[in-house]
Amino acid sequence: MNIAIWIVQGLAALAFIYAGWLKAFQYNKAVSSWGWVSDMPRTLVVFIGLAELVGAVGLILPEALDVAPVWTPIAATTLAAVVLLGAILHMTRKEYKEIGVNVAFIVLAALVAVGRF
Repeated sequence: MNIAIWIVQGLAALAFIYAGWLKAFQYNKAVSSWGWVSDMPRTLVVFIGLAELVGAVGLILPEALDVAPVWTPIAATTLAAVVLLGAILHMTRKEYKEIGVNVAFIVLAALVAVGRF
């Protein structure tokens, strides 16, 4: 079971690194990839991206280094909350096809949180 959780952690971390990197450091590419980005303040989008990057690090390092491993499920729970808020944003904007990605990210983060708590 531990190996399965590590695989999910790795997949989730990669997904959040990709999304966070675009939002934080490749804003123009994020604007062309996601319609909602152009309607939000740039600083908010960059902040969300940085939060996702920090969260991705939190999914891996505490558990891998066995230094305060309780931070891994906390990071996963926080990332799930961020993505849930994103799904709510998509619902209010009637971007229903975008919600599937949010659901996938929430499931990955929730599996890590449950598996590591």
